[in-house]
Amino acid sequence: MSIRYNEHTRTFHLQNDTISYIMTVLPGGQMAGLYFGSRIHHKEDFSYLLETASRPMTSYLYEGDRTISLEHIKQEYGVYGSTDYRQPAAEVIQENGSRISDFRYIRHTISEGKPALPGLPATYTEDSSEAETLTLFLKDPVTNLSLKLFYTIFARGGIIARSARFINEGTKTLHLSRAMSLCMDLPDSDYEFLHFSGAWARERHLKKRKLEQGIQSVGSMRGNSSHNHNPFIILKRPSADEEKGECIGFSLIYSGNFLAQAEVDAYDTTRILLGIHPDCFDWKLEENESFQTPEAVMIYTSHGLNHLSQTFHKLYQKRLARGVWRDRPRPILINNWEATYFDFTQERLVDIAAKARDCGVELFVLDDGWFGARRNDHAGLGDWTANRKLLPGGITELAKKIEELGMMFGLWFEPEMVNKDSELYRTHPDWILSTPGRSSSHGRQQYVLDFSRPEIVDYIYEQMAKILREASISYIKWDMNRSITECYSYAYPADRQGEIFHRYILGVYDLYERLTSEFPKVLFESCASGGGRFDPGLLYYAPQGWASDDTDAVERLKIQYGTSYCYPISSIGSHVSITPNHQLNRITPLHTRANTAYFGTFGYELDLNKLTEEEQEAVKQQVLFMKKYRRLLQYGTFYRLCSPFDGNVTAWMAVNEDKTCAVIGWYRILNQTNSSFTRIRLQGLDPEMCYTNNMDGQSYFGDELMNLGLITTDAAAGEAGGDIIPSCDFDSRLYILKAESLSGKSSS
Repeated sequence: MSIRYNEHTRTFHLQNDTISYIMTVLPGGQMAGLYFGSRIHHKEDFSYLLETASRPMTSYLYEGDRTISLEHIKQEYGVYGSTDYRQPAAEVIQENGSRISDFRYIRHTISEGKPALPGLPATYTEDSSEAETLTLFLKDPVTNLSLKLFYTIFARGGIIARSARFINEGTKTLHLSRAMSLCMDLPDSDYEFLHFSGAWARERHLKKRKLEQGIQSVGSMRGNSSHNHNPFIILKRPSADEEKGECIGFSLIYSGNFLAQAEVDAYDTTRILLGIHPDCFDWKLEENESFQTPEAVMIYTSHGLNHLSQTFHKLYQKRLARGVWRDRPRPILINNWEATYFDFTQERLVDIAAKARDCGVELFVLDDGWFGARRNDHAGLGDWTANRKLLPGGITELAKKIEELGMMFGLWFEPEMVNKDSELYRTHPDWILSTPGRSSSHGRQQYVLDFSRPEIVDYIYEQMAKILREASISYIKWDMNRSITECYSYAYPADRQGEIFHRYILGVYDLYERLTSEFPKVLFESCASGGGRFDPGLLYYAPQGWASDDTDAVERLKIQYGTSYCYPISSIGSHVSITPNHQLNRITPLHTRANTAYFGTFGYELDLNKLTEEEQEAVKQQVLFMKKYRRLLQYGTFYRLCSPFDGNVTAWMAVNEDKTCAVIGWYRILNQTNSSFTRIRLQGLDPEMCYTNNMDGQSYFGDELMNLGLITTDAAAGEAGGDIIPSCDFDSRLYILKAESLSGKSSS
């Protein structure tokens, strides 16, 4: 790993074992990008990569010079209006109404390690040798607005982390109306644009389109990263697939409004912009005030989509998530929500927990309905004190009863919301986000507290901390069940209302930081009506998130498959629920529900007392299986094998570090008759090792399984009978492969 600067050519070369990132200072001081891709040899002069030409209908920077136009130069942080007509990375409104800026290179620093971003989640290092950071200092000579561009290159993998910081060093007030975290101009447009979109209960479905001239983008204006889109996109070459080919992933470590955009100009140059959505954004900068953008991570690989995902998984698992639970296998839990909804008593909760304990479950979670006047979703939010009619001894007594069963206890909160039927709202009706003179929209009968105001964050913190100090709580499920409307704060003047969306998210991060700091042993799980805020920003505070309110195993195949492109398996909250499923009314075999949920944190969302004895015995076996293999499943190397977006069969697998054990999940939606013989080519095994297959007891070399494939043929091929594996709709199987030792015995 190294960052080199050539004083003569004014060229920077960021380089590690995988990639090279090259940029240069233009004669006028603007920063131009020259290359991002596979590692190349360093040399002193890369000036040949800067191509210029005289073109019709082009504007040029310098009088008498028809070669330098920013419209045709690949820039590091482009701005609009001074010969560049593309969408800009930054826009600054000045007191005279001008929006023109010109950020010019002043100096730079190169430092070991990686600086933190105050108040914002970001990747980090534990040793300074893990990364090196280049900081470019630029300044606009007219406004004296300084711009710091941060580039951190990690020692291994194709990883670059980027962000920007603006400092008003002038004497006049400025307004940032756009401040992106990343701008990257690529030399061609021969890419497919992958994004992950959907809606509630069908989050992060894979979408793919070919880049064309014009603008293609995804984003959110909901105040949260949203169920509809995710702050993550991929550009891949058309020939690239899971196993091979060039791919670049772009991920924003942020939980609010965002924009991820690809603009292809008339000459097939592609500009990627990633950051806070500029619509409704306006940040006032008085003299000496600053603004820091969220961090964006970009990863390059020439080895296909699986390798891209594995790089994101390792980075986000080890250098974004934090705390005592970062590296620990997650406890198997049972949540009472789909078992009881609001209809519970303390006795019933303990009864559900006792049966779960008998089945080997480790953590009982009490969901919504335990506080204030909360007997439905019309009341109680904001009043975080236990309802003593339901819980006579409060949360402290219930937690003690659960621990006496030998289980951990967890609790649900929705701290950002309030019902009008609550003591909090009756006392502080001005604490919600609402616009003067206009009606306030509701969602799920609730309203959004103004977390841009520190006093409101303080109030909620004290309520939550009091419960956590008094009761033995091991887990918090942090929910958020509606998006923001009427985004206006009574605490800020008119010229700062464009800051409220972002200040709100900073308030959320502040509350998370304070709680995780005071209660470091508590496992936090983020939730936003399921997957409405499943993003890297929250992974910094909560190492796992509820991936979707949809608990149907078949729908979860698409949700979890799409999620895996960026997020580690250890971050994916996944549960076995009752049938008929509460979202789809689908009846799915119990083994398939578990086989899907294993590839995540794993738990149950039902009352085990209502299962048959045979089903309860199956649950016990599922729990034993997960306890045996959860470290491999959650922290092993994950491979996607067959996509649910392409056909009737889904398959994926996880392999342990030394490649001696692998678990393959195979899923078929609808059964077939007299169908083909089937097999799946595996990945990630040692070609020289011999593996025993749990399904047939036979041994196969790794190269066989990866090149010939794993045979998955069952009764769907031909006529059922004999020893053929039976088949059904919504079927699934787990194949366990264990490498044989030299003595002929398999390893575990």
